[in-house]
Amino acid sequence: MKLLLVEDEEKMARLLQRGLTEAGHQVDVCGRGEDALEQGLQIAYDAVLLDWSLPDLDGLAVLRRWREQGLRTPVLMLTARGTVGEKVVGLRAGADDFLVKPFAFEELLARLEALHRRGDAQGPAQAVGPLVLDARRRVLRHGDKEQPLTGREFSLFSELASHAGEVLPRSTLLSHVWGDGFDGPPNIVDVYVGYLRGKLKKLEVAEVSIQSVRGVGFRLMVEGRG
Repeated sequence: MKLLLVEDEEKMARLLQRGLTEAGHQVDVCGRGEDALEQGLQIAYDAVLLDWSLPDLDGLAVLRRWREQGLRTPVLMLTARGTVGEKVVGLRAGADDFLVKPFAFEELLARLEALHRRGDAQGPAQAVGPLVLDARRRVLRHGDKEQPLTGREFSLFSELASHAGEVLPRSTLLSHVWGDGFDGPPNIVDVYVGYLRGKLKKLEVAEVSIQSVRGVGFRLMVEGRG
């Protein structure tokens, strides 16, 4: 699996990264919540190991913001918080599982494998005309071709595909994909639509297109759909 480990204790992070790498996984490490927040949205991971206690933005806040942005990657929270109430808060925020410190490394591996199997069994995929939008792997497929999507690209394409044929205003897309507090450049939606169009072109799919509606926003069109 390709894993993101979010842990601010350097010794613990090194030990876990080494053990997981020796077990055959690819592991990226983040020590700050703000860095993990962006990295989790930009890179497609199979699972995330997320420490609850982080120095800047705690794991619970990171998790909530990921879920608000539509990130569906399984998250295993590593925590010293073992009470039922705290676990309930975490699960309601979007955690998939918990592991209370200190823990046995073998149990960590087993829980990661269970999360991975669960994701494979659910197979979250959406058909968009001849395309398949794979939510777990965060890719667009057309036949034997694939294009990976960043977190933002995935959320934007998913929003457009869920309302295929409808014109979605830029303000709506900004709110649903970037969040109400976004204060970046106003043309960010146009920039990401350009990225998606480039990936559709690489997939050589003519039946699906993203059309601009001047002064309003965008709509995703699927040939043959009314």
